[in-house]
Amino acid sequence: MAVVFEATIKMDDTDNWYIELKDTVDGLVESCSSVEELEKKVEEFGQDYGGHIDEVKWLKDDDVLPHILDEVRIKMAEQRAKIEEQTGESIEELSKKK
Repeated sequence: MAVVFEATIKMDDTDNWYIELKDTVDGLVESCSSVEELEKKVEEFGQDYGGHIDEVKWLKDDDVLPHILDEVRIKMAEQRAKIEEQTGESIEELSKKK
């Protein structure tokens, strides 16, 4: 069984973005208003599988504009750099350990 989560970038009624995280194995869904919140939810969902996650598949709703995607990408890159600085290892090295 592959453990795949779907992270879908969506827009709310006030034109703010959020990320809907879905565990495709058990159907659990959570809304995350920040990249940091998404990171915590991925870890929480992953605990059900001993920390092993095969993939986080990224999707977006049709109404998400390109500048919103850029904003999310920048925030993800900042978060990645922060994790790598704290651990002294690349994300790829860390993911191989799990």
